[in-house]
Amino acid sequence: MSNVKKAPIVIVGGGIGGLACALGLAETGRGSVVLEKAPEFGEVGAGLQLAPNGTAILKRLGVMDEVAKYAVFPKRLVIKDAFTGKDLTSLNVGEKFLARYGHPYIVMHRADLHNVLYEACKAKGNIEMYTNSEVESVEDLGDKARVNLVNGTVYEADAVIGADGIHSKTRKLVSNDAPVCSQYVAYRGTIPMHEVTETAGTDPDDVIMWIGPNLHLVQYPVRRGELYNQVVVFKSFKYKPGADDWKANDWGTPEEMDERFAGTCPLVQKALTFVSRQFRWAMWDRNPIDNWTKGRVTLLGDAAHPMLQYMAQGAIQALEDVAQLTNMIHKYGDDYPRAFQEYQQDRIPKSAMVQTRARMWGEILHATDPIAILLRNNIFARRDEHDVSYFDWLYSRRYDRPAVTV
Repeated sequence: MSNVKKAPIVIVGGGIGGLACALGLAETGRGSVVLEKAPEFGEVGAGLQLAPNGTAILKRLGVMDEVAKYAVFPKRLVIKDAFTGKDLTSLNVGEKFLARYGHPYIVMHRADLHNVLYEACKAKGNIEMYTNSEVESVEDLGDKARVNLVNGTVYEADAVIGADGIHSKTRKLVSNDAPVCSQYVAYRGTIPMHEVTETAGTDPDDVIMWIGPNLHLVQYPVRRGELYNQVVVFKSFKYKPGADDWKANDWGTPEEMDERFAGTCPLVQKALTFVSRQFRWAMWDRNPIDNWTKGRVTLLGDAAHPMLQYMAQGAIQALEDVAQLTNMIHKYGDDYPRAFQEYQQDRIPKSAMVQTRARMWGEILHATDPIAILLRNNIFARRDEHDVSYFDWLYSRRYDRPAVTV
């Protein structure tokens, strides 16, 4: 091979998970090469919620102080009825919450987090990052791993980490499964805060989720409170499986959005007028799998466990992957097959639980049966705003400290 390049570790994918992984490897003293297929490093989408199990890892990676410059620290997470406008339940993420978990709950623009990670990677000196590097295939060769690019370039490395998202080429090495369509579609975007203060409900610093049968609307501030993030989600009854259904070209249209949200309360109706109708995203995940690894190749983030957004844990679970993978490399050094096996033994059970509970949470939020709605709302009403019993399993597991080496 005339165009073979050597690398210590190759990370396929330059999104949030891939860049965080490069910083984790740098913690162990290892350099890496990050390959991004897009023409530039960047992040699509709009807002991002980061619970304590995510901000703990950002602190460990040394970027939390910079992240805090762009983040908003909300007071509460509030669920409201999209039709009546009434509060159903809330979670106070203030002082008591911070005291319990030691790290804050924040919201921010995805692009801001990505840029902070990108700048941190550039500052390290031992992280190489390349764009226009679309991967064709990944191979485990026993004593090394190989990444073949569409442009003919080949990388040979001691290990390869696939952080290349739900359409992962790396995943094909361990699984031939296909993504699963939820039939839900999302419209996302941000607008200047001063334009929408009247749509923000009781407090513009709250994270608000308006829920109803087969639909919800999420609102919260980002970029130091200068922008307001809105995500409109609904189930499409015009979805038909087909070759082009990933982009939702023929379903989940703006007209269908108007149909689904007809009759919602004035604040929700007002919010819809600010939502961009040009782009929409079909919401997909995959079923959990019981193996992410082949020899010197493993998966991370959405490549390993793509999930629906209802628990706001997609990026966070990628960060937890990074932390535990880093721990195992601290522990086993250059024995990457062993490190990868122990990494996945820890991470697969929890990430699979988050995947399946995200689906379940979506069913609860979008309930259509009147009895189910009555029971849900009754449970919500009985909660105290400081009650974390439903979330403690998710937030209390700590990956924010390096493992002791052996």
